[in-house]
Amino acid sequence: MQADDRPARDEDVHELAQGMPHVTVEYGKSGNAVYQVGGKSFVFFRTPRPDAVDPVTGERHPDVIVFWVPSESDKKALVQDEASPFFTTPHFDGHRSVLVRASRLGELTLRELTEVVQDAWLSQASRRRADAWLRDHPGL
Repeated sequence: MQADDRPARDEDVHELAQGMPHVTVEYGKSGNAVYQVGGKSFVFFRTPRPDAVDPVTGERHPDVIVFWVPSESDKKALVQDEASPFFTTPHFDGHRSVLVRASRLGELTLRELTEVVQDAWLSQASRRRADAWLRDHPGL
């Protein structure tokens, strides 16, 4: 197995997001990390909310991560497969983002997670920054 084919972990989210250019990290009231580019969030660790709950127990999920996506069609592609770890809630209707529980990140490979984080950054970066990054990373 190649390194990027291993299961993804929540610490990978932090490393990948911080590894993108021009990134700042803000912290919410609960200490949750919010990764931004140009003042716009592209990945953030969400605090437990009433719209993301365990269907059996009704308890709020404590480990939800939000990733911005380039378009509504990208969002649909990620959440339509019931086997996918990605999901959304009515709270995020009309919002270009998907959710995933950190406890399910291992269902993704590091390579897949890398693509999700890069796409999130590209969807929020300025056109100039996105174009420069894409020029430096041909074939992506």
